[in-house]
Amino acid sequence: MMSVIEELDVKKNEALQTTWVKVNRDFGSIFSTLLPGTSAKLEPVSEGGESVLEGLEVKVAFGKVWKETLTELSGGQRSLLALSLILALLLFKPAPMYILDEVDAALDLSHTQNIGAMLRTHFSHSQFIVVSLKEGMFNNANVIFRTKFVDGVSTVARTLGNGPQLKQLQQQKQQQQATSSSSAVEPAEPKGAKDKDGGQRKRGKTTKKAAADRENAEPEMVA
Repeated sequence: MMSVIEELDVKKNEALQTTWVKVNRDFGSIFSTLLPGTSAKLEPVSEGGESVLEGLEVKVAFGKVWKETLTELSGGQRSLLALSLILALLLFKPAPMYILDEVDAALDLSHTQNIGAMLRTHFSHSQFIVVSLKEGMFNNANVIFRTKFVDGVSTVARTLGNGPQLKQLQQQKQQQQATSSSSAVEPAEPKGAKDKDGGQRKRGKTTKKAAADRENAEPEMVA
């Protein structure tokens, strides 16, 4: 019985260690994408810094200076930090679809655009439905659904965005059009032009033959 318990403890520690390594790597990568020039990590609270069983602590650095506490961060920076940690956990086992509801409410335009760029690079195999009121998020969308009130009735308008998937489809369409136009059959030349050229070539051959006959003929004797 004790051997089984020890074996389960070993497997548990290995699973926690593997999860911590991957989540910690993705956490730092996502946060540095959302807030360029920064670093973030999950550090064990134990003195040795190797065991994750006693808990993890969030550390943030601006440049090469690590902050002592998270209270030194602004509200927007803490929002990005929390979003980075949540997405890093979700990235451990990605889902096919996610729904985000106004995660950029406390952010300015540049940080909102960084969220769209981060979703494109880190979650390329997942689909996101994002509710937002800021234009910065729409720049990375493939399809946009805009809602508004018209005469007291809520209406929805669907438009195409400027996301990378749409640009890729447009490039493929342009390449297909260029390929189809280049492979089209060129119009045949007029029949008269061919006959005329052929006649010229025929007369040229006759003239050369006559000149050769004159050279081979015996010279005439003049009395």
